Amino acid sequence: MRIVSGKLKGRHIPVRSNFPARPTTDFAKESLFNILNNWYDFEQIDVLDLFSGTGSISYEFASRGSKNILSIEKDFRSFSFIKQTAIDLQLSAIKAIKADAFSFIGKCTAKFDIVFADPPYELKRIEEIPEMVFKSGILKNSGTLILEHGKEQHFEENEYFSEIRHYGGVNFSFFEKK
Repeated sequence: MRIVSGKLKGRHIPVRSNFPARPTTDFAKESLFNILNNWYDFEQIDVLDLFSGTGSISYEFASRGSKNILSIEKDFRSFSFIKQTAIDLQLSAIKAIKADAFSFIGKCTAKFDIVFADPPYELKRIEEIPEMVFKSGILKNSGTLILEHGKEQHFEENEYFSEIRHYGGVNFSFFEKK
């Protein structure tokens, strides 16, 4: 896994092959951040990274200058990996929290410009995520929810859906308040 842009561009982060999470591919990350670069000033946004896994997306935001990034991960090994990697890379903007993403959404009182969710593709409750995020009020009025998912899921009928982008086996659905 590597960081594709920003101050840590090209930095490799070793992840064991038996790691319990699947990092977003470099190609998909680079494509996603090219889109976001046109929409946001990274240094001015607050980011919530749900189902953080390896922390790959959090590192990308931090490398680009985001100052407030919450990484939510319930698996202890993944949580510990994110926490240690943020320390090793001196990314003080990242705060890792060991928690279930669904519970966190229901209890969180902070608001974010971007909520990125990358649950396991086979997660049975994946369809609930957009509705939960918007009903919880954790997304700022001009904010965006980005949901990474497999080709089996379709969100075009969701009232907050705005667009989908496909990058190989990776799909990003974007949601915004209308």
